[in-house]
Amino acid sequence: MNLRMGLIAGAMLAVSACTTTGNVERNAAGGALIGGAAGAIIGNNTGEGDAGQGAAIGAAVGAAAGAVRGYSQDQRIEECRSAPNRPLYRDNRNGGFYYYIPGTNRTCWENGSPR
Repeated sequence: MNLRMGLIAGAMLAVSACTTTGNVERNAAGGALIGGAAGAIIGNNTGEGDAGQGAAIGAAVGAAAGAVRGYSQDQRIEECRSAPNRPLYRDNRNGGFYYYIPGTNRTCWENGSPR
């Protein structure tokens, strides 16, 4: 029963975050869902067999990790959009054009999205 409650709680968290469009929220919801499921499984199979507690801990850790990853993605997008015009290079594999951001060894597509 505790396993089921943990999975339901993780699913509810994921569904509640589906109304937003940002990377932070989307990745936090996915991390909570995956972390909750993994925590429930691990909690059920170790220690006192408390899947609910494992799900809660896993969901919290997964949500935090997902939010950090989403924030990093948002920062990368902002970095590309705020970079001044640079010389463009052609990507021979797909025919698009990209530019380098000096000092970071990162590249962005001509439209400002991360490459």
